[in-house]
Amino acid sequence: MAVDQSARSLVLCAPLLLAACGGPPPPSPAEIAARAATLRPADARLAELYERSCKACHTEPRANAPLAGDRGAWKARLAKGRSALVQSVLTGFNGMPAGGQCFTCTPRDFEALIAFMADGAGR
Repeated sequence: MAVDQSARSLVLCAPLLLAACGGPPPPSPAEIAARAATLRPADARLAELYERSCKACHTEPRANAPLAGDRGAWKARLAKGRSALVQSVLTGFNGMPAGGQCFTCTPRDFEALIAFMADGAGR
């Protein structure tokens, strides 16, 4: 009987033990959006460009743009390569207008803005 109880306990606890191995659960969409709204590049010039041109869409889930700091949403995009992402910004892609509404941004600015949004580290 003691073996049956031990086996039953192991079967009941196994899913909990396996779940604990995976680390903390991923953040919810609401948590990702709330965090995106608080992010800002550390560089003042980049922050001004971000506030003026990127933030409106990249902090609003309804815009269907990858949210700033949402590494999961940026992962597949980054796999295309940064130059491909910059090209998408320059020419426009899906709902994003050409140049991302940043008329003073250079390709280097776009690279830095993409790096900031993909990482969310507040560089």
